[in-house]
Amino acid sequence: MTQQPAHICILGGGFGGLYTALALDRLPWPPLQHPRITLVDQRDRFTFAPLLYELLTGELQTWEVAPPYAELLSETRIQFRQTAVNQVDLANQRVDLADGSSLDYDRLVLALGGETPVDQVPGAQEHAIPFRTVHDAYRLDERLRLLETSEVDKIRVAIVGGGTSGVELACKLADRLGKRGRLRLVERGEDLLKRSPEFNREASRKALSDRGVWLDLETQVTQVTSDSLSLDYRGQIDTIPVDIVLWTVGTQVAEVVRSLPVPHNDQGQLTITPTLQVVEHPHVFALGDLAACEDAAGQRIPATAQAAFQQADYAAWNIWADLSDRPLLPFRYQNLGEMMTLGIDNATLMGLGLTLDGQLAHIFRRLAYLYRMPTFDHQLKVGLNWIARPLRELLST
Repeated sequence: MTQQPAHICILGGGFGGLYTALALDRLPWPPLQHPRITLVDQRDRFTFAPLLYELLTGELQTWEVAPPYAELLSETRIQFRQTAVNQVDLANQRVDLADGSSLDYDRLVLALGGETPVDQVPGAQEHAIPFRTVHDAYRLDERLRLLETSEVDKIRVAIVGGGTSGVELACKLADRLGKRGRLRLVERGEDLLKRSPEFNREASRKALSDRGVWLDLETQVTQVTSDSLSLDYRGQIDTIPVDIVLWTVGTQVAEVVRSLPVPHNDQGQLTITPTLQVVEHPHVFALGDLAACEDAAGQRIPATAQAAFQQADYAAWNIWADLSDRPLLPFRYQNLGEMMTLGIDNATLMGLGLTLDGQLAHIFRRLAYLYRMPTFDHQLKVGLNWIARPLRELLST
């Protein structure tokens, strides 16, 4: 009897999941043994998250930042299922989906990413807006448009969380709102961007200062309402009026992952081996935000897009090696540096021997992300549009 090709099920279509699927499809499988690859995600579009901020300022369009899976996978043998995951049955190697169907697998990739915890402060879940998806960007843009067309003198925006996402959002919104904006960035620590290089931190401080963004350091949020934010600064509570609260604090693992009967760390992340396999379950691979990963050198891997890019290549190779009876490779992480957008046509970049800020860093950042886009066809379409857009704008004036 002819052996059936293996079925590889990939849960989550972010950087970890989508890029693993694409890499698997390109690997040199023996004739008639190319596996069935199924990618599952509850949304119909991939989101290139580092460029999500540019939707707010009109610098980029949705199709550039969030292309449909159907388009990205049209030239591959990857099947796409748009639905949520209800349960993973490790014992029977089956995934139960929200649409009532199930998938049996030979190898499983867990790449469901993380979620913004908005249930830790009273009122945050009802009134604060996270910023992870295109839906979040649309929701924020709609709120901004209503305020921009209203008669209010100042548009008051509070951004909770002084990490990379909070700083980038503050700069983009300050540029969009201009003199009508009154922005404040709330951080419970003593400083912003605690894990960033000092050059990027200093460039960020200057960008925020130049845009008049107010910083509330060593400050915790105690309550969010539809029009106010309560802040605790060294034991003193102050309630201020706001129009929009954005929530960029932390990441938590999805409940379907936290409930798996496998080793987890204190944050609910899965404990995995350097080959990206879940401990005690070698047929299950995990990567991205939901995995507590240490590479072959013993360094802890950050929950960043560049880490997920790199893990995807290793996950695909190791699944191919596992199914081909070849040795698996331990993951080796290469820190390529850090890039941040700090407003329209402004960025900072530190890595690969470069230290840049301003418009030149903005150009390098765009080119780096263009190179990282998931397929050559999408790279080509986006790149040509970026070249043609200034010409169209010049001709329309």
